[in-house]
Amino acid sequence: MAFNKSQKENPGQPTYYDWVFAVVRQVPRGRITTYGAIADYLALGAARMVGWALNQSFLNDGVPAHRVLNRKGELSGRNHFQTPTLMQELLEQEGVEVEDNRVKDFDRHFWSPAEHLGEDFSIEGWGS
Repeated sequence: MAFNKSQKENPGQPTYYDWVFAVVRQVPRGRITTYGAIADYLALGAARMVGWALNQSFLNDGVPAHRVLNRKGELSGRNHFQTPTLMQELLEQEGVEVEDNRVKDFDRHFWSPAEHLGEDFSIEGWGS
């Protein structure tokens, strides 16, 4: 992966938020991942920082933030959507079953950035 800590001081380079958004954009329809899996993959920051980034994702088109859950499979970010039920509605439109604000069959739907993106992942258009 092409992210490193020094990029936060280099203007013109992707920010941590840019990297979070890029990873989330890779999560396929009908699959989910966790804040922690993204944080571990980026090897910088914590799950909470991924959540903070995704709170800003509504300003960026094409970031499927509804596919990112907490480690228990709960829709912990649901209150940051336009309506508290929108996250569940979007997941269910993709075939992910939700009951009591938790994804059913979490392991079957889980998508790991580390497994699927590997170390060579880069953000298209940033020349890395």
